[in-house]
Amino acid sequence: MSAYQQWKKLGKPTDHLMECWLLSQSNIPTTADDHVWAEWELSDLASDDPEKAWECILYAVPDTRFSDHLGLLAAGVLKNLLSYHGPDFIDRVEHQAKVDPKFAWTLGGVWRFQMSDEIWHRVQAVWGRSGWDGIPAKA
Repeated sequence: MSAYQQWKKLGKPTDHLMECWLLSQSNIPTTADDHVWAEWELSDLASDDPEKAWECILYAVPDTRFSDHLGLLAAGVLKNLLSYHGPDFIDRVEHQAKVDPKFAWTLGGVWRFQMSDEIWHRVQAVWGRSGWDGIPAKA
């Protein structure tokens, strides 16, 4: 049974999706190829199931195994979530950025895409840009 079939059979659990997404980012071609479905599923969640997308983001950010891939998460599912469902999630995003510096830093990797002016300004007010785009990282 493939990892995708197993994920569906298990009821599409967040942890399984995110573990497979992490494997899809690996440099081992067979592992990445076997789990590329997780990239598409995670991307689709931002528009199709925003609550599940938020759950996936919150699952990944504190886990150190995802640290090298948070930029991909920011520029992908987090950016899309805020673009498609910004009014529904911006309060939660602001709160999370204020209580979790790692989340605020991850938010610093988001780009505007289709966010309204209001949502974009609120994102910028709480993001942590240190270490992004040549901005020196704080020691």
